[in-house]
Amino acid sequence: MSAKRSPVSGKRYGIERVCRVVGYPRSSFYSKKRESKVAPKKRGPKPSITDEQLLELIRSDLARSPFSGEGHRKVWGRLKYGEGYRVSRKRVLRIMREYNLLSPYRRPQGEQNQHTGEIITQKPNEMWGTDGSKVFTVQDGYTWIFAAVEHWNAECMGNHVSKNGDRFAAMEPVLMGIKAQFGHPGADVARGLSLRMDHGSQYLSDHFQKQIRFFGIAPSFAFLREPETNGVVERFFRTLKEQVIYGKSFQDIEELTEAVSRFVGRYNTQWRLEKMGYMSPVEARQVYEGKLAA
Repeated sequence: MSAKRSPVSGKRYGIERVCRVVGYPRSSFYSKKRESKVAPKKRGPKPSITDEQLLELIRSDLARSPFSGEGHRKVWGRLKYGEGYRVSRKRVLRIMREYNLLSPYRRPQGEQNQHTGEIITQKPNEMWGTDGSKVFTVQDGYTWIFAAVEHWNAECMGNHVSKNGDRFAAMEPVLMGIKAQFGHPGADVARGLSLRMDHGSQYLSDHFQKQIRFFGIAPSFAFLREPETNGVVERFFRTLKEQVIYGKSFQDIEELTEAVSRFVGRYNTQWRLEKMGYMSPVEARQVYEGKLAA
């Protein structure tokens, strides 16, 4: 009816007018129209063997193989180059994944430890985060930057630039923070504080672990494959690189050290944080300690 023309105006009635007159929703009309269409055929040449035939070939190949735990690449290689079947590697992967034929040894074992908690603390000196990053200099090559950051207000408690990224260099920003907050690096001086870190060799070393335990600090390791659990110090390094490192060339360690020190001073006193009511880290600490009105 919508395609017919009016004898008066000579124009077509149209779908909208017809549906309005008969009281039929246009959405239902278009839905029925889509359902009546024939599904388009898959583009490209038709494969020489069906998925069901390929599945049987894959199972036969796995049964004949003298090895266990092989992946889809070896199965595809034997089918294509050994037996002459022209099949796509991705097609073999898809079928093996659909029928659980992939190697169980290539997948993470056990239940994943999903991070669903909070890493932001409600008061200072409950948790710090520490990490290191490398920056290239013209004369000294790659140089390490280590930092320790407060999880409560994202304040940089200490930073250290070093050519060697060893356990001693990784400890320097933590020592700086301990001296600034607790006065001296004595035994159990920081009891109650935990230190979030990744699984780097510097942080797993006996020297580093024994040193933080001497200060009374409890180690807190970030979850594997979940860098967001050490996200406070990771976000600090991202800000540092965006503001100071990217697009600039540093000649040596001294120039890089000076640039990082200047940035940390500006960051602690001027970087506004939404979670702290748009106060800087230093202002948030002063308000908490009663030295500054909120």
